[in-house]
Amino acid sequence: MHPFRRLALLAAAALPLLPCGAQAQLRAPLSGDWIAAVVNQELVTAGEVEQRLARARAEASRAGLSLPADTELRRQVFDALIDERVIITSARDSGVRVDDTELDRAVQSVAAQNQMTVEVLRDRLRTEGLDFARFRANLRDQMLVERLREREVYQRIRITDEEIDRYLAQQREAAAANAELNLAQVLVAVPEGADEATVAARRARIDGALARIRAGEDFARVVRDVSEDGNRERGGEIGLRPASRLPDLFVEAVRTLKPGEVSAPVRSGAGFHVIKLLERRDSGPDRVTQTRARHVLLRSSPQLPAQVAAQRLAEYRRQIESGQRSFEDIARQFSEDGSAAGGGDLGWSAPGTMVPEFEQAMDALPVGGLSEPVVSRFGVHLIQVIERRQVTLEPRQQREQARIALREQKFEQAYIDWVRDLRARAYIELREPPG
Repeated sequence: MHPFRRLALLAAAALPLLPCGAQAQLRAPLSGDWIAAVVNQELVTAGEVEQRLARARAEASRAGLSLPADTELRRQVFDALIDERVIITSARDSGVRVDDTELDRAVQSVAAQNQMTVEVLRDRLRTEGLDFARFRANLRDQMLVERLREREVYQRIRITDEEIDRYLAQQREAAAANAELNLAQVLVAVPEGADEATVAARRARIDGALARIRAGEDFARVVRDVSEDGNRERGGEIGLRPASRLPDLFVEAVRTLKPGEVSAPVRSGAGFHVIKLLERRDSGPDRVTQTRARHVLLRSSPQLPAQVAAQRLAEYRRQIESGQRSFEDIARQFSEDGSAAGGGDLGWSAPGTMVPEFEQAMDALPVGGLSEPVVSRFGVHLIQVIERRQVTLEPRQQREQARIALREQKFEQAYIDWVRDLRARAYIELREPPG
């Protein structure tokens, strides 16, 4: 399974690469700054809170979003910084490891994302007052956190057979409601307020029509001879429509029919009907549309805000559309995802296996279509659909698909519970401003 899939990676946003001092162990804050909290072996300083507040306000302003009142926003930012420290220290103590080779590849990826060599990146960090060794340590921490989340959060999620059974039953009910039906009808109208004799005569007329059909006469011919419907010249065909847009009476009349079969007469406010099922297109849990897509992923961070990442991806999109470069080449050079080596190819995915933001954008694209930059919890993506196919799943595959969807539904709460438990076990000392 590809590492971008929801099952294989954490579904909450990866920790950004924090400013250089954000992960330094128990050192004095900058001059004029003060320690707001001690979290295990880490500090949260008032200066960091102010920096994070400023960044939140700037990003909200660019995106046209509203923020909570200042007091509440400050509380949320402070809590988020404490949670980050709790997770980082837990990751360091967890036994999860990132070796130097993996770290070197991650540094090279950051440099490529910023369109520079590692040496140029080192020089750039130095001119900005950032120590390269601390930069590598921050990056290692981020990778540790991602691996710990992947391991710990999914271990908390339990899916029972009963939950899978309920999910599949709900899917079948939804599919039945959303099935597309192509129906044709013979209509014998009954005037409003008709007396019993008129109703009986109308009933006899529809019964006669049904007898002719069951005797083997062509349905369309009977329609033209008998029906009083506006579709009589088309053989009574109503056309392919979702079941939700058809009268419940019609849907129920053909519920047990096979294509080509006709119903017994049914009565509506318009009169008597004989309904023929021409075609049924189901979309139940055994029949899914799979999409093969590729993407370029840029992870946002203080060094690369989401807005800047989106601008870069928009430029890559322009280069691809103009034929200057291929999608695969750009993905190999710039994408910060395990799919980069394969030109960004994510393979075949079924509904429910990608994060919602990504899947919604992917599903809206035609084959060959290229998305605008798409922001998800992982960063910013440029997406292209390669091909699509309809697949009939075996029962075992249906259950696995259900398990994936249920895990995703439970992930958010499992993640919240995990962070809460980590925080309950952590040493957290809150401090007041000096003086």
